[in-house]
Amino acid sequence: MKIFDLYETKEVKIEDEGLKPVINIDEKLVLKTRGRHTERFGKLKMNIIERLALLIAVPGHRGKKHKIQTSWASGKYNKNMKVVLESLKIIQEKTGKNPVQVLVRAIENSAPRDEITTIEYGGAKYPQAVDVSPLRRVSLALKNLVRGSYDKSFRKKTKIEQALAGEILKAYENSNESFAAKKKDETEKQADSAR
Repeated sequence: MKIFDLYETKEVKIEDEGLKPVINIDEKLVLKTRGRHTERFGKLKMNIIERLALLIAVPGHRGKKHKIQTSWASGKYNKNMKVVLESLKIIQEKTGKNPVQVLVRAIENSAPRDEITTIEYGGAKYPQAVDVSPLRRVSLALKNLVRGSYDKSFRKKTKIEQALAGEILKAYENSNESFAAKKKDETEKQADSAR
């Protein structure tokens, strides 16, 4: 069995030991959970490609502010999954490697290990560095990959499929041009200064 009868995941290796139990690459013909995994830690049961497609539905989300939504960023599963499959096809053409392996490596490279939280002590607020849980690391990496691709395609000539493929490839190569890799470095530097 292959994912969408296209991509095998048997030879896909997850090198980061902390992310092994969190990145799900189970082979299914169609990746569609229909919201069945809404319980606590339900994301662990969802395939990583489906999680990426679900994040494409709200790419412009920035805290409490929303950017203008585009025609490809709808809540429709078919549209979102088509964007992901097209970008995986582009990755396969450019690298000649299994695109699922490239995506997993990109997530590993752009998942931050440290983060900052605010602690209130005696009426004053202090930034405090904390370790990031593996599930949150993957969620942040996916969110930043989608945000980076959205920023590169919104009101520009680049299509979202090409932008997403480019962002994943840059994160795979650990390039400084990748939005997700930059965010990871920025977060970890802030956490280092708050130790």
